[in-house]
Amino acid sequence: MKKHIAALSLLTLLAPLAACGGNDSGDTTITVLAASSLTETFTQLADQFEKDHPGVTVKLSFDSSATLAQQAVDGAPGDVLATADTGTMDTARDALASDPKVFATNTMVLVTPADNPAGITGFQDIEQGGVTYVVCVPTAPCGKVAAALLDDNGVQAKPASQEVDVKSVLAKVTSDEADAGFVYTTDAQAARDAVETFEIPQSADEPTSYPIATLDQSKESDLAQQFVDLVTSADGQAVFTAAGFGTP
Repeated sequence: MKKHIAALSLLTLLAPLAACGGNDSGDTTITVLAASSLTETFTQLADQFEKDHPGVTVKLSFDSSATLAQQAVDGAPGDVLATADTGTMDTARDALASDPKVFATNTMVLVTPADNPAGITGFQDIEQGGVTYVVCVPTAPCGKVAAALLDDNGVQAKPASQEVDVKSVLAKVTSDEADAGFVYTTDAQAARDAVETFEIPQSADEPTSYPIATLDQSKESDLAQQFVDLVTSADGQAVFTAAGFGTP
């Protein structure tokens, strides 16, 4: 009888500890650092990943690729890194746990506000007097592509401002703070009726490729790799194609 009482007492003591201690069925979080131009697609894929992995939360951190790569190198919390070009991913190579895989491509277009107050009819109009246009900062992949296209097309007019990422460029345009802006095809598509879109000559010659990799500092390396696998899977590719991305 004493043995049963002792066993019962031990179980009674352990019960509250089990309730407060390790939670096998509790939420696990993975943090994905992703270029801002991936906002819509990665949000959709994160939702799908959470449905496929009950108890797992995907925390998405969107920013300029250069900012995120530096955060990864500095050891900031993160499990997966996805950038808007391979060059920026290379700067974070020391923080990577896996070889980067390219999962999508993109090209750049010119957008104006929907009402197009400057009366822009084509790319060449950004050189008209009084027309203001904005681009990304040179350190961002979107800024590098914009600079190459401006050079390719011999544009002399300087941008009115340089924004931290492509979403900031888009915001400047849709809020009528600029007559035009250089954004990715996918951002223009996501903006729908909020913008008017114009092709940029030679844009097809200056595509950008999106790589993804797991990070050394990940405490959930298996889940991180599974998220990468979803992004590069046929289902993931369908999401990117629908959003206007090209295939690698």
